[in-house]
Amino acid sequence: MDKEIGGYFGIEKFYRTEYYSNLIRVNLARNALLYIIKVRNIKKLYIPYYLCDSVFKLCDREGIKYEYYSIDEQFLPNFHKILEADEWLYVVNYFGQINAKLQKKLKKKYGNIIVDNVQAFFQKPVSGIDTIYSCRKFFGVPDGAYLSTDANLDYELDKDVSKNRMEHVLGRYDENNANKYFEIFKEVERDFDKLELKAMSNLTQNILSGVNYKVVKKERERNYRVLSNKLNKANKLKLLFVEGPYVYPFYCENGVDVRSKLAKRGVYVATLWPNVLNYHSEIESDYVKNILPLPVDQRYTVEDMDVIASLVLECVKEKGIANV
Repeated sequence: MDKEIGGYFGIEKFYRTEYYSNLIRVNLARNALLYIIKVRNIKKLYIPYYLCDSVFKLCDREGIKYEYYSIDEQFLPNFHKILEADEWLYVVNYFGQINAKLQKKLKKKYGNIIVDNVQAFFQKPVSGIDTIYSCRKFFGVPDGAYLSTDANLDYELDKDVSKNRMEHVLGRYDENNANKYFEIFKEVERDFDKLELKAMSNLTQNILSGVNYKVVKKERERNYRVLSNKLNKANKLKLLFVEGPYVYPFYCENGVDVRSKLAKRGVYVATLWPNVLNYHSEIESDYVKNILPLPVDQRYTVEDMDVIASLVLECVKEKGIANV
């Protein structure tokens, strides 16, 4: 008999429906890209400077040629080449600001595009556009990604196993102490570069089956609106409304100093993709330094947003920044 009967319990099985139960499930977003590379027989990728290093590391590992391109102030590709049949443009949907209408325009203009919706989990894929989603950017899971594509591998992927990547997730939940498990978190992140393309683990899929997506989406949108109402006038970025947003991106001059001041007050705001500073690209370096991705996720309340907004405005005024 293959199935064990009796003995102790594992984690309880959840019975909700995944948000993207009809999409291809893989273990990491970067491996969702690898899936596309394989099924589309891609030989070269054009990737934005403004991006974490996981994509070019994957290309190096898999022997895929790549070339960088810049973006404009609205996060759209500043790209003017005509793509060959085996060349594809990797488009990052920064902060959910490249909506379906813009994606369709990019598809019409460039043809071969892949959309990275890692920062836009609740933005549904556009038909005919290969689209990648990450789960751990939005939910308490150790890994997991979804892929929307009309092409399929001609073999079945092995299942990943996530149990050894759960300690920091469980530790933060059980003890509410991120610092205690931060080194473990970083170790898990480093190991992702070596992780082979596999199907999403049973554990991750089960946790994702237990999420109340309607509530999560609603709470993220509520928190985003609070920050928008309080900070839009001081924000250089002109933002579109986002469904279930990742963060509220706030641009200010001297963002590095403001980020440091916020940390001293207990508000920790990540620096997205400091690796970009190595490439000396003007607008991208400016965005790395000065865009503050303020948290709006489901862990936080309206009161938390009020505190964040007040502290941000206080820090900005201390720097004498205009428009406040």
